[in-house]
Amino acid sequence: MLLYMSQPQEATSPPLHSVSVAGVVVREDGRLLAIRRADNGTWELPGGVLELDETPETGVAREVLEETGIHVEVDELTGVYKNTTRGIVALVFRCKPSGGTERTSDESTAVSWLTPDEVSKRMSEVYAIRLLDALDDSGPHVRSHDGKQLITAG
Repeated sequence: MLLYMSQPQEATSPPLHSVSVAGVVVREDGRLLAIRRADNGTWELPGGVLELDETPETGVAREVLEETGIHVEVDELTGVYKNTTRGIVALVFRCKPSGGTERTSDESTAVSWLTPDEVSKRMSEVYAIRLLDALDDSGPHVRSHDGKQLITAG
């Protein structure tokens, strides 16, 4: 394994996975920051693709700010989620808001602070579970899904 990873990859071979980051931003009153995506209208937590030159913590803070206008302090990793259909591995971090004002962006048509119950009603299970996992303090969780439903192990 180490030998394979240390060998240079061909420039024409496509990447097998991409890595994204997302922030579960929890306000003092327990509400969670969510966006309605501009591209497909679904409610999700703010996040996006991790850039090559940034740490996961820096990436999640950047993505949350870009999509919502909210500055955050990153607390801890709460889950690792793999979309098996699209080859995306998402690192999800619990965060605290530290400033800024809610606003939409090119990537979001709405920004809202939701209760955990509202999260469950507005989001598909594969995205709602990421926010709810971040609240239970028993992580980090590791889960896979196919874009529509969770894949159970075993």
